[in-house]
Amino acid sequence: MKKLLFFLVILLIKLSLVAQDNSFPTNEVDEIVTRIQLPQIPSFRIDIVSLGAKGDSVQNCKPAFDEAMALCQKNNGGTIVVPKGIYKLDGPIHFVSNVNLVLEKDATIRFSDIPDDYLPLVLTSWEGTMLYNYSPLIYAYDCHDVAITGEGTIDGEGGEIWDSYKEKETADKMLSREMNHNSVPLEERKFGEGHFLRPPLIQFFNCKNILVEDIHIEDAPFWCLHLLKSRSITVRGVKYKSLNHNNDGIDPEYAKDVLIENIVFDNGDDNIAIKAGRDHEGRANKATPSENIVIRNCSFKGLHGVVLGSEMSAGIRNVYIDSCKTGGYLKRGIYFKTNADRGGFINNVHVNNLQLDEVEDCLYITANFLGEGSGFPSDIFDIYFSNVKCRTATNTAIVIQGYSEKKVRNIHLNNIEVDSAKNGMTIFNTEKVEIENIVIGEKASIPSAIK
Repeated sequence: MKKLLFFLVILLIKLSLVAQDNSFPTNEVDEIVTRIQLPQIPSFRIDIVSLGAKGDSVQNCKPAFDEAMALCQKNNGGTIVVPKGIYKLDGPIHFVSNVNLVLEKDATIRFSDIPDDYLPLVLTSWEGTMLYNYSPLIYAYDCHDVAITGEGTIDGEGGEIWDSYKEKETADKMLSREMNHNSVPLEERKFGEGHFLRPPLIQFFNCKNILVEDIHIEDAPFWCLHLLKSRSITVRGVKYKSLNHNNDGIDPEYAKDVLIENIVFDNGDDNIAIKAGRDHEGRANKATPSENIVIRNCSFKGLHGVVLGSEMSAGIRNVYIDSCKTGGYLKRGIYFKTNADRGGFINNVHVNNLQLDEVEDCLYITANFLGEGSGFPSDIFDIYFSNVKCRTATNTAIVIQGYSEKKVRNIHLNNIEVDSAKNGMTIFNTEKVEIENIVIGEKASIPSAIK
């Protein structure tokens, strides 16, 4: 009897541990969210119109915005109010610390699309490589306690001149990668005039205590919101309509302690793409992976919902995706992409309560992205999917492609339902893939009897 009780206790403990492994770790999420600090903004306020700005879509209002930032700096910070109107800016907004840029309802900031307006060069990053390039249209470097809020619109005018740079960028893109691989000194990595690397719409670089809330983002030249080497970040209530080339919605890169919630995406590329540097340069920064990122209650529309990679060489860990759904077309729901050029790792990723409509692939993990690379396979492990529902996968419901020299491992799939799919599952070069309650196509019932 004692032996039986002992075995029953052991069995209950094991069942408890399995249940714990497959449950969404709300305690870890709560710890991250509690740790994130909202910006503290002093009481000083300045209305942009009082500095001579006109919301007539004609006058260049950049001098007024520059003066407003200077006044905030003089007063140790403050709030810059942009009232109703269309404010044309022939050049970037450069933030200082302790500033909230408030775009009131029916206010629009519309940026020039003349590349020379974004000179002189600033230190930035382009697809995972640090370099000097055109200034992002809104740029905060080495700032703290900064915010962009309100119900107004930021329009990047990225659909014509900037868009034409896409077909011209290949030589500069490859040059930037060569500089990365050959450890060319940073001061020699100069692009800008005569080159064709488009700047992001908004970039927070080496900043902390950031809030982006309720604004509308349209027509970016390149990535929409780039969170580079920054921490303690809240992005919520933002709405997108940005359909140009490479118009990722949010790109955390070397970012830490990030909350992304209640976002309505409509993007020409990835909705959220978590990154951490590229190849040699990224691996040299392994002490600063992208980590502790919470994504919840978002509506996805565009190319992919949440992507991890492909530039992730410093590593990605502790990502929590909860209660998200599609609001339109999506090629892939959740997409891990890396290859043997990257190195680094992706681990401790939890996806829960994901609802997808029609997609090409629901869940896709590949360690062989584009079939490229050698010598630096990435390590992907401890990935948890639970409570995922999808109406249609026009290609494959679940794909897990490990790398022959470093297999994808410890993948947990629990309560996955796909109503219809051309292909069910493709899983190879893996170790320890645990599957429980998976239904692809019509759910089988009690077997029929022999006639």
